[in-house]
Amino acid sequence: MTHLTRTLAAALVLAGVSTVAMAQPKPDPDWPCVQRKVPTLTLGSVWSGPDPAGAGEWGRDFQAASLAQRLASRRTPIDETDALIQAFANEAGAERAQRLTRVMAGVHELINAERGKVLGGIERYARGQRRLAERIREEADQVSATRDAVEVKPVKEQAEVEQRFAWDRRIFEDRSQALEYVCETPVLLEQRLFEIARRIQARL
Repeated sequence: MTHLTRTLAAALVLAGVSTVAMAQPKPDPDWPCVQRKVPTLTLGSVWSGPDPAGAGEWGRDFQAASLAQRLASRRTPIDETDALIQAFANEAGAERAQRLTRVMAGVHELINAERGKVLGGIERYARGQRRLAERIREEADQVSATRDAVEVKPVKEQAEVEQRFAWDRRIFEDRSQALEYVCETPVLLEQRLFEIARRIQARL
């Protein structure tokens, strides 16, 4: 490896080429986030209310299903969930505990499904970054080779190689900066599930 290639490689590391491994080594090479990967959130980890057994058919309770969808959606501000839950609880009357448990079962299932899609997207993101990082390394070698060659290649060809290298590095750096935000999404979903569970339990 030439001096220029070593210099470029070092610069790439500083720029974020190692971002896909920014956390401590993990068994799953496709997981780039600092946060530990938890594939599925169990209801028991956030819910201490009535046994949700039998609440799996929450979708048959139209009102419970409708509320679950609104509560699970990130479009619904968390501050608005209290009023929604309270109105449902008031209408449920004597069946309050049973029907709120159905709502919670629905929220859990919906958020878990969304979170699963997010995890899959993050893994695809990481694989793309890894492929791009490898291409950047190859382009760094090409840039070094064109500059160190005894017979200098045509200026146009050399410029094209350097332009590809600069463009790919910029894309990689932009994506690396966005990774922190992307990795926060599963955490935010987990926090939302916990908070909704707490608010439902307060009205049982």
